[in-house]
Amino acid sequence: MNEIVSNQQYFEQIFDRQDLSSSEIRESIFEECEFRDCNLSASNLSQCKFVDCTFKRCNLSLMSPFQSRFSNIEFTECKLTGVDWTNARWPSFDLDPGLAFRNCILNDSSFFGLTLQALQMQDCRLHHVDFREGNFSGSALRDCEFNGSLFMRTDLSRVDFSGSTEIVIDVLTNKVTKATFSYPEALSLLAGLGIELVD
Repeated sequence: MNEIVSNQQYFEQIFDRQDLSSSEIRESIFEECEFRDCNLSASNLSQCKFVDCTFKRCNLSLMSPFQSRFSNIEFTECKLTGVDWTNARWPSFDLDPGLAFRNCILNDSSFFGLTLQALQMQDCRLHHVDFREGNFSGSALRDCEFNGSLFMRTDLSRVDFSGSTEIVIDVLTNKVTKATFSYPEALSLLAGLGIELVD
């Protein structure tokens, strides 16, 4: 079994069923690595770099990504509740870091103020997630649940919300130019305009 420790470089490694809960990993580089069924809950991933990696069926709830960088990362069937993604390192020159979440739970997480264009989320649970002040233009957030999630002064232009539900977005305080919504979710956008619909 490959052991994950600080201050190391890992290339094309597979990490399977490792329990790293509440552990601290500092200044390590992971490139083209695969994490399978690992427990990284409440871990501190400090100043690490993840490039072209995949996470499958992993628990990363309450993980702290302090100053860690993520580039071309795919999470599939992972639990990522309570993660503050604003603590990660997002270089201003990299407007599309290539983040993808598929069939994941991201409840109570924060993307406040981040620029993550072309973000990919498919079949995810996003209850009480903070998207305020962020730029997610050109993203695909399809078939997701947004119960209680926050949008304010958020750039959602050209975002594809097809199949997503429980979306509450004030069109007067958010940018939704050319965004795509499924019916009847699109009708909820009219609520902020004071428009009343009748049969």
